[in-house]
Amino acid sequence: MADVIFFEKPGCGGNARQKALLEKAGHRVLARDLLAEPWTAESLRPYFGDRPVADWFNRAAPAVKSGAIVPEAMDEAAALAAMLAQPLLIRRPLMRVGDRRECGFETERVDAWIGLAEGVPDGRLEGCLRPGMAPCPPPRRD
Repeated sequence: MADVIFFEKPGCGGNARQKALLEKAGHRVLARDLLAEPWTAESLRPYFGDRPVADWFNRAAPAVKSGAIVPEAMDEAAALAAMLAQPLLIRRPLMRVGDRRECGFETERVDAWIGLAEGVPDGRLEGCLRPGMAPCPPPRRD
């Protein structure tokens, strides 16, 4: 099993569910505070791989929900600058196992990468489950 460095927003229920799934599958989760990490563009960029820039964003971030930040209108440099200024914009979790880095928690992708326990639901296991809060919409594929 893997040692997963897991950057989360402390107190996030979605991140707690994700960590529990990883631990159930036998992985060791080393949780870190995403908001307190001293990110640079060079340290953050590898987590997004070849995903479209719009997929790098936390759709539940207040600036995205209000329309102040429009992920589809940003290029790579602008997106990284915005995320460094406002880490809540970063899609969570960020995970690192060895040299590989990933953002978000798409169960099929995580399962293919490091393996998950049986009975895990398909799809994205992201979003807020606080009363009155809808889950984040899936990333756009424009």
